[in-house]
Amino acid sequence: MSITKPSTFLSTSLHAVSGTVSNLNNELLEYVNPEKPTHDDSPIYFKRFFISKFNLGNKAIEAAFSTRMKIADGDLLTVSGYPKGGSFQVLAYQNSSQQVSGHENWMMLGLGALFFAAVALGLLNSELVVEGALVPKLFLFGFTLVAIYMGYRALLIREAIKLLSS
Repeated sequence: MSITKPSTFLSTSLHAVSGTVSNLNNELLEYVNPEKPTHDDSPIYFKRFFISKFNLGNKAIEAAFSTRMKIADGDLLTVSGYPKGGSFQVLAYQNSSQQVSGHENWMMLGLGALFFAAVALGLLNSELVVEGALVPKLFLFGFTLVAIYMGYRALLIREAIKLLSS
């Protein structure tokens, strides 16, 4: 196992970790929309997270992606992310054994952040906010927080991808 090139992006310290995969455990978390019609079995109403827990050398790694990671026991893997709790949270990975890499779609997160920022900007210019109504101010605050979080997460994933390629 080797730890390479730490990168500090805002307050989160990103690291790239390399090693051989051992003790691989894949799990599937599935959330069901409570408003889903009971007679419809369409997968559109499900939100799936594929969670992979494994060791790289003596370091515990946990990765949660919307698609299954392409890894197996014994693969040579490089992951980038940050320590969280007792494990290492993966934002991007590169599997040298299978010649594949993966990460969440940072561009969609960025576009979502722009959308929420645009809605917040529209609310900022509304008459209800100018008059001092509480509910529009709460919506303005909420949309602004969501935009900031999504933008930060998109930039964090982008930085993790850069860390793997350098």
